[in-house]
Amino acid sequence: MDFDPTLLRAFVAVHDAGGFTRAAQRLHLTQSAVSHQIRRLEEQIGRPLFYRTTRKLTLTEDGSEFLRHAQQILTSLDALTRRFQSSMTAGVVRFGTPETFMGERLAPLLARFSHAFPSVRLDVNVGTYFDLRSMIDAGELDLAVALSLPHEEHRNTVLRKSQFVWVGSETFASRGAASLPLAFAPAPCVHRQIGIAALADTPVDWHVAFTSPSNEGISAAVLAGLAITVQTRCSLKPGMKIVDGQFGLPALPQAEFTLIWRAGEIAPAAKEFGRLLLP
Repeated sequence: MDFDPTLLRAFVAVHDAGGFTRAAQRLHLTQSAVSHQIRRLEEQIGRPLFYRTTRKLTLTEDGSEFLRHAQQILTSLDALTRRFQSSMTAGVVRFGTPETFMGERLAPLLARFSHAFPSVRLDVNVGTYFDLRSMIDAGELDLAVALSLPHEEHRNTVLRKSQFVWVGSETFASRGAASLPLAFAPAPCVHRQIGIAALADTPVDWHVAFTSPSNEGISAAVLAGLAITVQTRCSLKPGMKIVDGQFGLPALPQAEFTLIWRAGEIAPAAKEFGRLLLP
């Protein structure tokens, strides 16, 4: 029997995402559409692929075997598409990323995409999370990386989970009863909002001692021992340490790096670039 690659992609996405809702977000479909695709696939092979309960979704024994073959087929199809049809994908991909997300991975990823799709022009905008969200909402970007709280509703795929933490230099020392110095980017800034909101219900005496729109500027102030700031745990640099619970600092929430898309029809070139970002 011949299997529709669209159904195979839906099956793999449900497994990788751990459920129908996240798979639908990843595939830019409705949850009911993904459920329908899985039912079609199970009807075609004549056996169930998932054990479904109210709490979790797991593969059946047949599902585990089917997954291995489906992954091999899709890997081969993707390689075939990149090798012989990449020139058919053209246009412009407008991508936004904060400077703290990709790090050393960004340049190789851009080079990989440009090599696979030479007819596509990449327009990359490095900015703050708030600016990138505004550009997505205005239709000025096709896709962007955003930093979200787990409870927020958004059109996205979770790329990586992290934790907001209070960060200081390894040599930072509080000056007794003096006001605690903090370093933040100007408002609006998600790290600034998280930190100030957490401090609102505490007796901690604090002030913003250093302001910079650049993450490098904030890092320099922290490493110099001038102030404490809020960062994600994965963004720490050598010479920094987590100071959660010290100086009366309150706990901070979890964070999610998410891939958000503009509303409306997404061009094939942008979809291809988005796939490279997926974990």
